[in-house]
Amino acid sequence: MDGFHMDGLITHETPDVKLPTMIVAFAGWPDAAEAATRAIRYMVRKLPAKKIAEIDPEEFFDFTVVRPQTRVNRRGERIIRWPRNDFYYYPPDETQSGILLYVGTEPNLKWRAFSNIVCEMALKYEVKLVVSLGALLDAVPHTREPRITGRASSKDLTEKVKWLGIQNSGYQGPTGIHTAFMDACDKHGLAHASIWGHCPHYVNTSPNPRVSHALLT
Repeated sequence: MDGFHMDGLITHETPDVKLPTMIVAFAGWPDAAEAATRAIRYMVRKLPAKKIAEIDPEEFFDFTVVRPQTRVNRRGERIIRWPRNDFYYYPPDETQSGILLYVGTEPNLKWRAFSNIVCEMALKYEVKLVVSLGALLDAVPHTREPRITGRASSKDLTEKVKWLGIQNSGYQGPTGIHTAFMDACDKHGLAHASIWGHCPHYVNTSPNPRVSHALLT
């Protein structure tokens, strides 16, 4: 990993831009059928966006649970691929504002410290709104348009989410990194919305492009 390393963050580039919107997704438990992370990775390819930083996984993952992957490259060298936690940016231009993207893996350890790193990146680029994408398994049919639910940090933002046709989520129960991250956003003064796609629980294939598309539209 090349780049400047500080406090768990490896920086490859520091563009001099303001990025008012940040969109994030975490692989693992909060990413049923890979719908959320696939949506972000599609944006990275389509824009295209450039990688500027990553979070060092060493302090945040139990590698006996989230195991690194090993590959052999064309030169016959064995390469270890660690859990990825990458930041990308798309610069502003004459027609639209810039975007900060994060796509990573739900950590096993130190959720609050991990969330603070992501929030500090948002503050660094003067992000005004953070949108987190997630996906869950639900008793929904595959023959209908995907169900999308969400919640937001303020009344005004909640009204905007409702206007988009996104149903309010009243979920209670076991939670994932999103809740810890949204709590960190509150403490850092970052407005946020969390948008979730519902995947049919009986469809065992992955990814689910229909839900990924619904999250982006």
